[in-house]
Amino acid sequence: MTASVLPRPTADDSRRPHVRRVILADYRSYPALDLDIDAGVVALTGENGAGKTNVLEALSLFTAGRGLRRAEFGDCARIGGSGGFSVSILLTDEDGETRLGTGLDPDGDGARKCRIDGAPAASPRDFAERLRIVWMTPAMDGLFAGSAGDRRRFLDRLVLTVDPAHGSRVSALERALRNRNRLLEGFTEAAWLDAAEREVAELGVAVTAARLETVSRLAALVQSERDDSSPFPWADVALAGEVEALVAAHSALEAEDRYRALLAAGRPRDAAAGRTLVGPQASDLVVRHGPKGIEARACSTGEQKALLTGLVLAHARLVAAVSGMAPLVLLDEIAAHFDPRRRAALYDELARLGGQAWLTGADPAAFADLAGSAQVLRVTPGRIEG
Repeated sequence: MTASVLPRPTADDSRRPHVRRVILADYRSYPALDLDIDAGVVALTGENGAGKTNVLEALSLFTAGRGLRRAEFGDCARIGGSGGFSVSILLTDEDGETRLGTGLDPDGDGARKCRIDGAPAASPRDFAERLRIVWMTPAMDGLFAGSAGDRRRFLDRLVLTVDPAHGSRVSALERALRNRNRLLEGFTEAAWLDAAEREVAELGVAVTAARLETVSRLAALVQSERDDSSPFPWADVALAGEVEALVAAHSALEAEDRYRALLAAGRPRDAAAGRTLVGPQASDLVVRHGPKGIEARACSTGEQKALLTGLVLAHARLVAAVSGMAPLVLLDEIAAHFDPRRRAALYDELARLGGQAWLTGADPAAFADLAGSAQVLRVTPGRIEG
């Protein structure tokens, strides 16, 4: 599978959505918050536990999925509050103003509600027409040395930002795999397993194709921009797995047939294991430090942080190129861990993206280079002040 080299987006050829107002009610540590924003870079400072990340998490809910903490929505409701919560933002771009809202009704069915300009939205996927969001958090620091499952979730988030339908495909695949696993436990007739495996193969190839497309596009963009002297080393990325090899070498229908044959042949093994061993649920995102030519997991902690930052920034540029919309960038406790050179380079990259960026950090000095160009806000429990 190949991908065309995408042009590096600039502030002139992308829509630039900016959050101009944030209203929270009973969200995490905030009984009520009404915050006006007037800058392209927003820096939230304050002690650990003050509620900085809560604001980024609230913003991250305007995309499909469960936000940057992957929390259950019920856990986002303030302890001692109504049992529900609401988050709304006023968004401006070249097309005017849009109001987005999401929340949990304390007397509802437990599903979060979404609104666009006051009208109900069918799903959070509808937000993608107005806003795309990328983020980086301290929880991602161990990504390269961690489990393949962590990297798959990271990759699926990258795919979801450029392809909002991806989350539904992944959820459907997970359901289909659970169904096949249950059938294997009961020694079901072959016809039932045939039908289950047909569904797994169709969904598995679709999920794999979407992942490969994003990885291919991201790799092409990185290669077109590669600079061995950058403070954020370029990453060599690839997707490894048996189904990935099938999709890369064959048509979708042929890949489905071959994957289905693998599933049928693997029934005894999978039944003994209690799970399906071959498929997108077993693939891995392979990342290498481009300039050094070594696996990312072998890099120092500082190198891994810089490599991940460069990858996230490259993905933000890919989102802008694919969607025509500069993404909202959420960086939680990132800048404080860089030396002055890398911090300055980070701020330059954010400026070139042309969208809005929200950053957090305990030390206001980390944002000194942004003086005059950023809105620096002080966060204390339940309050934010300029």
